[in-house]
Amino acid sequence: MSRGSAPSGLRSVPGTFATFLLLLVVVAALPWLRGEDPAQTVLRVRFTARGDDPAAVEALRRELDLPSSPISGVLTWLSHALRGDLGTSWVSRRPVGELVGPALGTSLTLAGTALAIAIAVAGLLLTPTIRRGARSGPKPRSRRPGLLSGPVPAALAALPEVVVAVAGVLLFAVTWRVLPVFGWNGPASAVLPGLSLGLPAGGLLARMLSASAEQILTEPWVRAWRASGLDLRPLRRAVVRRVVAVGAPQAVVVGMSIVGSSVAVEKVFSIPGAGTLALDAVLAEDLPVVQAVLAGFVVVGLVAAAVAAAVHRVLAVPDAERAAGEPTHRGTQNEGRRTAWVLVLTFALVVASVGWFRNGTATDLSLRLAAPSLAHPLGADAVGHDQWGRLAHGTLLTVSLAAGITLLALVIGALAGTAAGLAAPGPTPGALDVLATVPSNLAGLLVAAALGPGLRGACLAVLLVAWIPLAVHARTLASEARSAGYVRAAILTGAGPGRLLRVHVLPAVLGPLLRHALVRLPAAALGIAGLSFLGLGADPDRPELGAMLAAGVGYLETAPWLVLGPAGILVILAVLTTSSARSAQH
Repeated sequence: MSRGSAPSGLRSVPGTFATFLLLLVVVAALPWLRGEDPAQTVLRVRFTARGDDPAAVEALRRELDLPSSPISGVLTWLSHALRGDLGTSWVSRRPVGELVGPALGTSLTLAGTALAIAIAVAGLLLTPTIRRGARSGPKPRSRRPGLLSGPVPAALAALPEVVVAVAGVLLFAVTWRVLPVFGWNGPASAVLPGLSLGLPAGGLLARMLSASAEQILTEPWVRAWRASGLDLRPLRRAVVRRVVAVGAPQAVVVGMSIVGSSVAVEKVFSIPGAGTLALDAVLAEDLPVVQAVLAGFVVVGLVAAAVAAAVHRVLAVPDAERAAGEPTHRGTQNEGRRTAWVLVLTFALVVASVGWFRNGTATDLSLRLAAPSLAHPLGADAVGHDQWGRLAHGTLLTVSLAAGITLLALVIGALAGTAAGLAAPGPTPGALDVLATVPSNLAGLLVAAALGPGLRGACLAVLLVAWIPLAVHARTLASEARSAGYVRAAILTGAGPGRLLRVHVLPAVLGPLLRHALVRLPAAALGIAGLSFLGLGADPDRPELGAMLAAGVGYLETAPWLVLGPAGILVILAVLTTSSARSAQH
């Protein structure tokens, strides 16, 4: 991160605070977003048989002190929350703070463990790069990337957390019986969940920081120190200091991804954390509990961002600006990635095409949990469905929904980002950058609490997250086009805003943005599958990758092939997402 980033960060403070308040207002308005009187919702949750009973509704309104209008409800909830009063659970009738406090502490302990593992993994992966770049001599001995600075971080970052968690249960519970895999009963219970979250996050963090480390090692002061023959240990410490300063804000992004992913991991390992509590509350329509959990996550994210900014200010030093060039070995890497993409996509298309012609909907109880055979190469599920046909239809459903979401996200991101780029003098960080750190699982909890679980709500939740990175990219492209010389010349010749937008700005924005949207399509598919795995998306009996994986987890010991198929497709989607992420950078 260059020296110029600090003023931008200061300029982004109002936008960050405004976004924080907006998220809290949305959380506070949650009971009214359903389009139903909250008192009527409580009556339906507690007393299903009472139906529409106006007297009972009014009695519950008085008992829970529920405001009659959304505006007064939002103001009341916010004022009570500031005093530490989070309300009463609609289901258990216990104070929400008594439920959320211990659960949030468990989730933060798990997230902290996972983040510590991620930082340790990223440090181990980056150490060879720093040691190799800080060797004596006028320049490093080799510019070729080592195994730990390229393939290993990419492979780790490509692993979906839920797949790592399911694999951990299969190995450590079913096969080796070494570590506890269910519940939360001491430090040993945090090992597998922490590794499930920390290993992919560590690979992601290493990928984020590897380019920065390589750029730092090419700066003139590093080359001069290396050529002087002085002790290299202070040089390595200085480089590490710079990498940590750059990595502090990135660690916030990784930490928020851990918080979002922890919902699924808590479900796999039956951990009584805030994610599990919120998920159960969404399914039970216990909205005060959902409000408290989401508000807790918002506050934790704001505090983490403030800590990261403070760490950056303390560790950042006014060194020379880093070189903007790309490493010389990337051409070969890109060719290798393209070859890998072709092979992976070809394999996935063959599997999906052949499976499409197999009947995955016919029920045959005589084939219940049948092992893979010549007639059914991927086995059969718990009701005798052919797993190969079901997997092909599920892949098509997930990917087609992701394509539609990506198209909508492209349109929304292009419009919002272009408008922001034309209105601002430069790509100043602000609300969009804050919203970009919101994981799809948390958005899914919010949407499901407002609309109820379902595939439509899952798609909406993924869309709410998917358009934001595209808008950030469009904002940058529009800002660059706005400051270009030919645009200034067009303004001087009298070109109007419409012509500037149509002739000069949009052509400069749409091409790169379309490529960016295409490489984010697999991530949208993973988001839909992740929400379906949590029970917030497709119905369990519908052929969808996440729902199939969730249904197969219950049969890990007796029929592990039910997990291997959807998990393999999810890994392929994750590999495509991770491998193409560099193409989306701007």
